[in-house]
Amino acid sequence: MWDGYFRILGRLSVDIIKSGGCRLSALEIEAPLLDDPSIAECAVVGVIDDVWGETVGMAVVLRPALVLDLDALRVWCRVRISTYKIPKEIRVVESLPRSTKGKVAKPAVTALFH
Repeated sequence: MWDGYFRILGRLSVDIIKSGGCRLSALEIEAPLLDDPSIAECAVVGVIDDVWGETVGMAVVLRPALVLDLDALRVWCRVRISTYKIPKEIRVVESLPRSTKGKVAKPAVTALFH
């Protein structure tokens, strides 16, 4: 039975990563990563972590005929973004999952890390 009260719930934002008490913007992390010459596309998501709540994960599509040197990418990232925003887990994929409207489907990207 309805008791006459409404509860307003906010929607979940896949572009906010809650890590160690900080709110990180996935879009803010993606922007400098897209400047890396080997990265064609990327999607940054929160990956469940027992210690931090979430950590930063990235799915990446490489430019044709290029390889990703993870150590070089981490060094490259340290110059451009804060250490705690550097992706801890990286998945190289052929293409990013997309919705019927062509937008990156972040929930499907998150599923790549489970």
